[in-house]
Amino acid sequence: MTKTFQTHPLDLHEIRSRIASSLGVKDLASCARVSQDWSDSFTPPLYNSVVLSDHGPSRECIKRNKHLIKHLKIHWSAYKNLTAAEEDELISSVMANSTPTTLNLRDNSIENNRGQALAEALTTNSTLASLDLDSNSIGPNGAQALAEAVKTISTLTTLNLSCNATGDDGAQALSEALKTFESSGGKSIIESAICSVDYKKISSHTSLLALLFPSPFPD
Repeated sequence: MTKTFQTHPLDLHEIRSRIASSLGVKDLASCARVSQDWSDSFTPPLYNSVVLSDHGPSRECIKRNKHLIKHLKIHWSAYKNLTAAEEDELISSVMANSTPTTLNLRDNSIENNRGQALAEALTTNSTLASLDLDSNSIGPNGAQALAEAVKTISTLTTLNLSCNATGDDGAQALSEALKTFESSGGKSIIESAICSVDYKKISSHTSLLALLFPSPFPD
């Protein structure tokens, strides 16, 4: 008499993947530790959306699984402990070696120097759709570097540079970046409620003014 062996549902990757889609981070992490097969099923959704913070995964884990990251947010609680070199290494590795679609760095005091380094890292990416740099004290030099960088990312649809001291030169550079988006036929939404802009000096750039100053324009 021939014995038949039935496959347990949890031995099937397809079943585990469907279960993974409904689990939270803690349960995903627990399941990923069961075996290599389970790790293959539960690790990808575990690192699909990552928040680097005091209570999140370590930088080592993020770098090891960077190819799985689609959405990355770096919280101030973790960012403040990164040296400039560590930050550059982390962001550069994620941008260059994975397929992130969202990068959220708001409220991290990036400022000019780090803004320029970030711009350089962005040029290696071809999948980013949303970049949030709200409230980072980014000045004119950083804004100009970022404006040049985002021109190279054809997938970008949202750029938030609200509450940064970009100044007139930064605003001018962003205006040119906006023209590039428009001419390429993209559906970009550039949210640029930028601090410290003399709107009279960029009055000819009506499309940028509409973004900088909601109607009616300042007197």
